[in-house]
Amino acid sequence: MRTDKRQRVVIAGGGTAGWMTAAAIGRTLKNVADVTLIESEEIGTVGVGEATIPTLLTYNRLLGIDEASFMREVGGTFKLGIAFENWRTPDHRYIHSFGITGKDHWTAGFQHFWRRGEALGMAEEFGDYCLELIAAEEGRFAHLPKLGLNYAFHIDSSAFARFLRRMAEGDGVTRKEGRIGTVDLGDDGDIASITMQDGTVIEGDLFIDCTGFRALLMEGALGVGYDDWTHLLPCDRAIAVQTKSVRDPVPYTRAVAHEAGWRWQIPLQHRTGNGIVFSSRFMSEDEGQAKLLSLLDEEGLTERMTELRVIRFRTGTRRSHWHRNCVAIGLSSGFIEPLESTSIHLIQRSIHRLLQMFPHDGVSRADVDEFNEQTFYELEHIRDFIVLHYVLTEREDTPFWRHMRRLELPKTLQHRLDLFRETGRVFRANDQLFAENSWTQVMLGQGLTPETYHPIADAMPEEELRGFLRHIRDNVTKTVAQLPTHQDYLQRYCPQAR
Repeated sequence: MRTDKRQRVVIAGGGTAGWMTAAAIGRTLKNVADVTLIESEEIGTVGVGEATIPTLLTYNRLLGIDEASFMREVGGTFKLGIAFENWRTPDHRYIHSFGITGKDHWTAGFQHFWRRGEALGMAEEFGDYCLELIAAEEGRFAHLPKLGLNYAFHIDSSAFARFLRRMAEGDGVTRKEGRIGTVDLGDDGDIASITMQDGTVIEGDLFIDCTGFRALLMEGALGVGYDDWTHLLPCDRAIAVQTKSVRDPVPYTRAVAHEAGWRWQIPLQHRTGNGIVFSSRFMSEDEGQAKLLSLLDEEGLTERMTELRVIRFRTGTRRSHWHRNCVAIGLSSGFIEPLESTSIHLIQRSIHRLLQMFPHDGVSRADVDEFNEQTFYELEHIRDFIVLHYVLTEREDTPFWRHMRRLELPKTLQHRLDLFRETGRVFRANDQLFAENSWTQVMLGQGLTPETYHPIADAMPEEELRGFLRHIRDNVTKTVAQLPTHQDYLQRYCPQAR
């Protein structure tokens, strides 16, 4: 890295990953870095990651993005959680919602008090004590004081990239149109420049690979290698299609399991994102396409806005996410299927780490190691949480589900399951993405009930416990009843620009 001049940052690839990175660096480090982004209009983006999690609010706030303007631009709707249908059994449904369920004690989570209440016959469903979950079920939403209602967004990811491009270019980011020809290495093994197919040479100090599954820099030029996780997550195909909206959007994502995977439904203001995820070992692409189309027809969503698009992927991770003077962000760094809407979150987290460790006096080996260690730790945590949905099931009705039930689990996941089963406890370490309430909601939703609970719950007299549970549930019910419908709130707050 040069220390006498502004640092030259070259981002290879646009889309959500490229423009999120460009916008963040352009706005945050405009006084120390010159940013060039290379993309070609001839190359499409995956563009199906339209569901997010609440961490995106942090990114928007850090960049000073006005939420209502952003929502109008991306045709956005609000998201309070994910409805999981047919995962535990073919006729079972539960919601993994954002926020907190009930009220914790410093010694034990709410699930311990709920578990005792359930044993005494005085507790309702666990989700009845969660504001976000009941609001989702009732189709209601509003901003509450002090972020009293935790939420995320459903967005048009292509429109989001265009929105960020305007912002980034306004902050001085330069866009270069064209296809990459070669990635040129220097004598020291670092990337020195990128040569475009038209012969233009773009030199840089720090290169960021946002070229998607192709990973032209990190894999094509630097050959860092890839760790395959398909033995744990065998789904390797997705088919996506957009359809016109035919009903008011609900404030949650749908994830509906089928015989060889699952399908998604993501409601925007102007359209619905639909797709199917499956394992090619258990379902062919033709069967997957027919399955998706039959479900669209069944729901009356027959008017397609886009053609069916097949996406082939391999779940896993690059062996390095920062190598020499190159950082992989987005699909170039690896892929975990979007069951819990973590794709944009992982882009955001990589950007955040890079900004925290941005090179000044050359690339620091210690920074590289720390970046990679943090990234691997987060990816493994998310991987385990996704695997949880597949293995903690009662389904035995198809070869795919029988296969998933018999997986040999990572020790980290097996420990979490054993701990919750035996004690009802969940521990969150080192700012892991999924907090205690997320693990608890999904494990309960998938049918794992703790055998016991923390003794602190027995310290509360029965009538006090009854009143404690009733008070929480009544507050949730009262608050939700005062919220407007999701559709009414969208029309007042952020109607889509036409």
